[in-house]
Amino acid sequence: MSSLFDNFLTTPAYAQSAGGGGFSAEGLVSILPYVAMFGIFYFLLIRPQQLKQKQLRSQLSSLRRGDRVLTGGGIVAVVQKVAEGSNEVEVEIAPNVRVTVLRDTITSVITSVSKPANDMTPPAKG
Repeated sequence: MSSLFDNFLTTPAYAQSAGGGGFSAEGLVSILPYVAMFGIFYFLLIRPQQLKQKQLRSQLSSLRRGDRVLTGGGIVAVVQKVAEGSNEVEVEIAPNVRVTVLRDTITSVITSVSKPANDMTPPAKG
């Protein structure tokens, strides 16, 4: 009974072959899925997020009076005053209600007055 019990619960131990000790094709094949996974994550997740952050930084640096922004708290506001050297922006959140927020708390620029109102070229006459 003891030998039957031992056969089910224990596995035989086999000796491994001696490794090459250096760089081998087997090592490359075992690392390749991880490299591929990192590449996929980089191009699908990391790189688009970096581009989005770069675009937001450029929009925040070019804020102007009249821009509609969304703050981190979910408040939609209109920029009233921007100091060039300061990190503070004065925004209007309701008629005659102005608050000062940090530039870093603005999560997106909804509309910007720096963009032309009419992007279409006028039709040619004649």
